[in-house]
Amino acid sequence: MRAGRVVSPVLVGRERELARLVALVAGAPAVAVVEGEAGIGKSRLTAELLGGPAVAGLRVLSGACVQIREPFPLGPVVEALRGRAPELAGAALSPVAGALRELLPELAGVLPETPPPLDDRAAERHRVFRALAEVLTALGPAVLAVEDLHWADGQTVEFLTYLMSVLPGTLRVVLTYRSEEASGAVRAITARAPDTIAAEHLVLPPLDAAQTRVMASAILGAEEVTAEFAEHLCLRASGLPLAVQELLALLRDRGTLIRWEGGWARRALEDLDVPSGVRASVQERVARLSPDAKEVAERAAVLQLPVPVALLSGPDVGAIDEVLGAGLFADTGGLVGFRHVLAAQAVYEAIPLGRRQALHAAAADTVRGLRPVPLGRLAHHLRQAGQAGQWVEAAIEAAEQASRLGDDAEAARLLEDVLRDTDLPAARRAELTVKLGWAALELLRPPPVADLVTGALEQDVPPPLRGHLRLLLALHLERTRTDGARIGEAFARAADDLAGEPGLAAWAMAGVGRPPSDLPPEESRSWLERALATLPAVADPAMRMLVLGKIAMIFVVMGDPRWAALAGDLLRETGGRRLLRREVNAYRSIGGAALFSGHHRQGRRLLTAAVEDGAEPDLRERLELRCLVNLAAADYFEGSWHGLPARLQELRDHFGDEPHERILVDIVTACLVAVQGRQEAALPPLLDAAAEARTRRQFDDLVLPLAMLLRLAAARGEPEPAIEAAVEAGLHWEASELWPVAVRALPALTEALLAAGRPDEAADVVARHAARLAGLDAPLATPALAQARGLLAAADGQWARAAAEFAAAADAFELIPARYEAAQAGEQAAACLFALDDPEAAGRLGRAVAVYADLGARWDLDRATGLGRRWGVRPAAQSAPAQAGNDHALSARQEQVARLAAEGLTNQEIARELFLSPKTVDKHVSAAMRKVGARSRTELARHLLPHH
Repeated sequence: MRAGRVVSPVLVGRERELARLVALVAGAPAVAVVEGEAGIGKSRLTAELLGGPAVAGLRVLSGACVQIREPFPLGPVVEALRGRAPELAGAALSPVAGALRELLPELAGVLPETPPPLDDRAAERHRVFRALAEVLTALGPAVLAVEDLHWADGQTVEFLTYLMSVLPGTLRVVLTYRSEEASGAVRAITARAPDTIAAEHLVLPPLDAAQTRVMASAILGAEEVTAEFAEHLCLRASGLPLAVQELLALLRDRGTLIRWEGGWARRALEDLDVPSGVRASVQERVARLSPDAKEVAERAAVLQLPVPVALLSGPDVGAIDEVLGAGLFADTGGLVGFRHVLAAQAVYEAIPLGRRQALHAAAADTVRGLRPVPLGRLAHHLRQAGQAGQWVEAAIEAAEQASRLGDDAEAARLLEDVLRDTDLPAARRAELTVKLGWAALELLRPPPVADLVTGALEQDVPPPLRGHLRLLLALHLERTRTDGARIGEAFARAADDLAGEPGLAAWAMAGVGRPPSDLPPEESRSWLERALATLPAVADPAMRMLVLGKIAMIFVVMGDPRWAALAGDLLRETGGRRLLRREVNAYRSIGGAALFSGHHRQGRRLLTAAVEDGAEPDLRERLELRCLVNLAAADYFEGSWHGLPARLQELRDHFGDEPHERILVDIVTACLVAVQGRQEAALPPLLDAAAEARTRRQFDDLVLPLAMLLRLAAARGEPEPAIEAAVEAGLHWEASELWPVAVRALPALTEALLAAGRPDEAADVVARHAARLAGLDAPLATPALAQARGLLAAADGQWARAAAEFAAAADAFELIPARYEAAQAGEQAAACLFALDDPEAAGRLGRAVAVYADLGARWDLDRATGLGRRWGVRPAAQSAPAQAGNDHALSARQEQVARLAAEGLTNQEIARELFLSPKTVDKHVSAAMRKVGARSRTELARHLLPHH
């Protein structure tokens, strides 16, 4: 066996997987995931694919994640695109691509000018994602390979997840990661890829004895090795190809391999006591090196990245040649480093602690000589060298670089390490904690840093910094839904300390007044009035809109009519342009609150505007999804249920790991399950959602599940437990003055109390709601109170009065619109009219039955048709009443997109024309086709372009 040769010249045991990859990349768009443990051969399989004839004619773009992160986001994607300027020359790139100039200065000569900055970190990040996708499209047909995703930074994971939703039709993507180290976010990259993308997910198994025998024969250059030898080798290597290669190299170095009857064998089984895996074999091979070569190997193990030869060994390159000859190093374009990261780790673990620290100190000096200086590696080496002071400064510098580049996750990680592991002066600690707090809030899942904020507050900190810390403490507690009792206090104290910063102070004031609050209602209102009075002094428009949105959101759930004027101010100031993230959040906050308070049309209008004018292209997709959750709730409230279960399932797939967003999806889903006639199946999710909402103090979310639980309990004849839960929730609703929201559950609570034989309590509940709702802006109050009064009258046998109340309720629910509730009230009116022998009864019942049938409300349909049978009436199937509003009218954006589609432009072309994502274009085209009743783009053209 030739010295230094430890790599199999042929691919062994992966023929089937390679064939699947070859078949996959024959078409596009396509994505392949190659998963397996360290040393299983992921990189070798990928190399065989990328170096083979299957990718002939395709541009190969490849990058890899590294274990020691740099404060530089999207590293492997940047690596894949760096140096591609000649291939992009002349490409028709939109102005969005100019956002890559800072990230990829090597491409500056072929990129458009840098677009104006956006006043939003998430928006900037999303624009970069769009730009990367556009450049990848321009480089097609191509294959993008990103290896070792288990080490990926957050933005790389986020970008690849985004890329799956807009994957160009000329791109194939190959991703690799270690099974045991991949995060849930990494695994989810391809989980929601559209069906239009061809996909393969390969999990590489260990080699068996036969495959190990083939590999050993190939490495040794012999026709075969003995079966006994191969079985022993496979056992010791645990079937890992890398371990097989390393063990063979060790046996070669020991001289324990001999020729035997034309093959290779062990001298004797007992002579080969080789430890399993790679670690011991690599360490033994290093021990056989000369002292100089061993030092070079140790320095490379500490550095953990390929470096120029001169940086590793100085003027004497003989030691490097010795390590190369031993097969431990690889030379790639003048950069030298370990062939495999596992080998480097094995060498590193064998270095004594004292020497390891000295080598890290030397490594820090080495990386200082690189340009640009890899600040993340510098900080890592200084920390491992025990040079705490220098490490802190390097880590802070790295965090600042990460923050400038929009990599908030890396900035937060570095700052958290510094703050947790070092003693700093109080003022310096406070400054860094503020930076950490804001960076963490930019993340989808902020790290738990409230304890660090609390610790900084325990020291002597000047008022402005103290105000920032207290505001951050409140925001982090609010975001994580932990320790609700401290949230209001932190907001209140922050407001006092932030007197010189009116925007942040008003934000804090609104936080104090936001329900649920432990303050008396009048005190909460006084904080809201202070926030409202502070608004004119807020100079930053985005901050003013954020605070305005919070105040309007609180006003609408409390029934304060001023919310509408504030929403009008928001629309006037932001209308006619693309929204920033804080503005989208303001639209969403007010719109969602308006929905729950019964302002269905206004809520839908705000939420639709948030999706169409802000969520794409310059805001992350997740913000749009949150708006879509509320729009799904709007469909439920209004009685637009066609296709709603499928939309809810899709949304739950997105938010399955985020309880705050998932609760509403689960609640609406369970309510639909109940009314579709599967009450038993609906009970567990309703109970779980109600319990989670209580735990997380999301008391407004309790109204829907409790209303449905009350109806189910009354129908089953077991109303008491549901009544008890509703009474407990009512205390929170009352304390927070959420009467416009809580009244939605009033009819169900009244019905349950009557079923429990508690008519006096039912009357008291109705009277209390009526008194508290008097004078409030609460659209649901009129129909809900009328329906509840109808239930009270019917229980007393006052059929005429009950019928009038139910009829009034039905008409008022229709105006909101709330079709399902209107049908229930209409059915109840019919029951009373039947008792009065009124001929109008059959018509009322028929209309209710038609709505139930249209909605698929089997529970209610069965009950209503049963009512008809009891009175000798078989309601004829009627068309459901037309929904209020023009649901077939296209929005301005939908019409703009649809006309371009009708003119024959593809989604990609429309996206470039309007600066949208292809996904958003597809969504608008689909909505337009549905609204005009077109089954194809040709039909769409006939609807929108008469000359066609």
